[in-house]
Amino acid sequence: MTTESAIETARAQLRRAVDQLKLPENEWQTLSTPRRILEVAVPLRRDTGNVEIYKGFRVQYSTTRGPSKGGVRFHPSIDMDETVALAMLMTWKCALTNLPYGGAKGGIAVDPATLSRGENERLTRRYTSEILPIIGPEHDIPAPDVGTDEQNMAWMMDTYSVNAGFSVPGVVTGKPIVLGGSLGRTSATGDGVAISTQQALIAKGINPLGATVAIQGFGKVGYWAAIALEQMGLKVVAVSDVQGGVTGFSSVSSLWDHFKAHGDLNAPGTEKLTNEELLHLDVDVLIPAALSDAITEHTATKIKARIVVEGANAPTTPEGDAILNDKGILVIPDILANSGGVIVSYFEWVQDKQNYFWDADEVKTNLSTIMLKAFKEVASTVEERSVTWREAALMIGVGRVAEAHRLRGLYP
Repeated sequence: MTTESAIETARAQLRRAVDQLKLPENEWQTLSTPRRILEVAVPLRRDTGNVEIYKGFRVQYSTTRGPSKGGVRFHPSIDMDETVALAMLMTWKCALTNLPYGGAKGGIAVDPATLSRGENERLTRRYTSEILPIIGPEHDIPAPDVGTDEQNMAWMMDTYSVNAGFSVPGVVTGKPIVLGGSLGRTSATGDGVAISTQQALIAKGINPLGATVAIQGFGKVGYWAAIALEQMGLKVVAVSDVQGGVTGFSSVSSLWDHFKAHGDLNAPGTEKLTNEELLHLDVDVLIPAALSDAITEHTATKIKARIVVEGANAPTTPEGDAILNDKGILVIPDILANSGGVIVSYFEWVQDKQNYFWDADEVKTNLSTIMLKAFKEVASTVEERSVTWREAALMIGVGRVAEAHRLRGLYP
């Protein structure tokens, strides 16, 4: 059973990085405090005519290195503490990959599955209007996250643009292509997870060709990671969604065809397994790509994979992390492994600002370049400082934000 909340875990990780970097206490105070927190009431007129009020959040954790950047999550369990924790992780992620951003996060405490399309649109637009004073292409740029997609981003962009009086495509990323979205953005997080997986296998001395992979989650991250891994020559042997998982399918594409047609993963010839059973398969790589806290003190003890690549945000509790480290399992942390999404969001923002758009090959090449550079920097820090990969990634990210604070100084 985990003993720490998301915010406590994030702060503990930051404290560890600050101590390892030997930063002064006043820098800890600055780094551990979010710059701006906004909680809003988001009223929704349901299709029945009833009005319901939902809690909405937007946290701008840091703007030291540039405008804040982070997703918008629609999920019933979201609260302010979780939003602050995720915004903090986004800050270190952007710094680790050397993007000119700070970190942000936002969302509404709602289950999107309970909303009609019209209700979803009205809720998205009202939320956008409530946070409108603090977002913008030079201030804070939202993106899709759990429970939201490119359609939500289109509604957010339109709401902001109507209020501005002209089209402002750069206010959000993850938009439809026709509205200024970037080629490669939809698959970007999964593509980054695949690159991280390939490099982790090489670092561990395992030939990526034919290496076996189990993926918990078959959504925006897990599906695209599976597709990219198969194209790289790895063997995805199991996947799962919220209803459970399967193994024994011939290819990810064939399984996806069945999923689109029937709404489940139970394709002919497959064998069912639970999400926990998937975690304990004897594979080379395990990718938790669903929600947080998948790998806990309870589930970590039976993990047989030699490498864990974190596709989801915070999928491993501190207790689970300690067990994986004791077992000698290489863990590629979320702020490195799933950074492909924010990297290509940055590309989209740049393209919107220039009104000049790249082809898909250019996007993938630039994504790979940034991912590989960050991966090598983390690997070097692991070697030089004798720390874990998570500690090394946090040290780099936190160190860059701290340096930016020092160089900018304190006003007044």
